[in-house]
Amino acid sequence: MRALLTDALRTLVPRRTDRHGPLPPLMLLLTVATGVVDAVSYLGLGHVFVANMTGNVVFLGFALAGAPGLSAVASLVSLASFLAGALVGGRFGSRTAAHRGRLLALAAGVQTVLLAAAAVTAAAADGGARYSLIVLLGLGMGLQNAVARRLGVPDLTTTVLTLTLTGLAADSTAAGGTAPRPGRRILSALAMLLGGLAGAALILHGRPATALALAALLLLATALTARRVSTPDAHWAPPTT
Repeated sequence: MRALLTDALRTLVPRRTDRHGPLPPLMLLLTVATGVVDAVSYLGLGHVFVANMTGNVVFLGFALAGAPGLSAVASLVSLASFLAGALVGGRFGSRTAAHRGRLLALAAGVQTVLLAAAAVTAAAADGGARYSLIVLLGLGMGLQNAVARRLGVPDLTTTVLTLTLTGLAADSTAAGGTAPRPGRRILSALAMLLGGLAGAALILHGRPATALALAALLLLATALTARRVSTPDAHWAPPTT
């Protein structure tokens, strides 16, 4: 328990000498935003994911099989948008590969614009503009996923939890492992849970635009913080393998 709490604290308040510097808490903010966005997409846009592409591909299969309440077109639009966003994120990563802080600030800034546009669209459309919202959100989540991959902070992918949760169990002392980063892994899951809870609560009260505005604010906070704390220090350099 002590190791878990210590690791959680170091994730939330990293030491200056940590190889990833202030990236872990910023990645947790992105994870919360992901939970909010997927709550909006799943509950408000007709059972489609814009961040969790594993679920989205499965939904596409269900829809093609004729399952009610699912749309193959919506899943395909989400997949295409996500891939386009990931392509842009890959380009950003190639151009700013030498400094992870600037990469995060740039990507989160672009995402803020996309999510703000989605919030305005949701407010103006009042329940419509389904595909416009899927495109905007898919672009943002694809961008985020590509950049998180380039940042390379272990167990903080910000959009998926399967490997994180697998590692929590498979690497535990009960399984004969050394249980690395247990606090970080649990915080990642809790961040997604918190985002999903907040997003669902707003959607169920008929406030999708507010939920998207919340996600945009989380991304803006990430972008401004990353920009503010970016320095030439070693922890902003790409991680070594």
